[in-house]
Amino acid sequence: MSLTPNRFGDALAAPLRLIPAPLSAWGRGWCGAVASILEAAAAKPGNVHPHAPFPDLTFSDLVAAGLAIAPALEAATEKPLGRTILDAVTAARSATRSNANLGIVLLVAPLAAVPDDRGPATPSAVEQVFGLLAAADAAAIWTAIQAARPGGLGTSSRWDLAGPPPPDIRAAMQVSAGHDTIARLWARGYDELFTGPVADLAAAIAAGVPLETAIIRCHLRQLARGADSLIARRHGEATAAEVSARAADLIAWEEDARWPEAVAAFDASLRQPRRLNPGTTADLVAAALYILLRDGRLQAALPFPTPPRSLASNP
Repeated sequence: MSLTPNRFGDALAAPLRLIPAPLSAWGRGWCGAVASILEAAAAKPGNVHPHAPFPDLTFSDLVAAGLAIAPALEAATEKPLGRTILDAVTAARSATRSNANLGIVLLVAPLAAVPDDRGPATPSAVEQVFGLLAAADAAAIWTAIQAARPGGLGTSSRWDLAGPPPPDIRAAMQVSAGHDTIARLWARGYDELFTGPVADLAAAIAAGVPLETAIIRCHLRQLARGADSLIARRHGEATAAEVSARAADLIAWEEDARWPEAVAAFDASLRQPRRLNPGTTADLVAAALYILLRDGRLQAALPFPTPPRSLASNP
């Protein structure tokens, strides 16, 4: 199931060369692009990766979307959050044929909006960013979500996407918080992102686990922690809970020589006979990668050369 380190590195080589030159290494836009590419390149069960496309979504699509959002993220401290999200989604839609990374944009943009003088992004720093949201932000974010046309959302009696924007975007997110992980993070804060995927990924990296394997483990642990919102929307809560239970079973196998084969079997079951894509889980992994890139904890684990942080832009 897992790519060898060389194959993982090879999959990254060409996309990384496409990162726009004006984006400084370790800056917001660079980290956004790299996080998107790393997440897409890792052979996570049920997701698109270089050797497992979907008919309507490929690794190249995900790379193009990740590169497209980088300039908007780079300027995130210079604009209102709503404008950053709308600019990023608009750019991604112009670069790809599908809703490739709306979830990543919604998760990473608030992190990128944390000013440099507040240090690395934390849940409390993100909460301060959310505290600045106004009606204009809500309108821009609503337009961005409508433009991305996410599938499986259905309709709602309050703040339906087919209708006008809400005056308070976090209030609208609260309506969906019970069944959508990204909405819950927006409504209730980023603590579970940091105590969940960020902590999982950081622990694996600190233990010397190769980066792709660490990403796959993070993906499985998050999937075991909570049902994937995309699977639940498209296939029902019972199916999403079953997928999470099977992911939880795999965690005990992590140090077993048979673990790759077990993960490969799980992956195959998510692709046939029906596509059970844990897309929201992938978005959370991308956000965790962004956080660890920005604060420097991922530098030594990257399978490609990077400038020293002391010579790069401020974290």
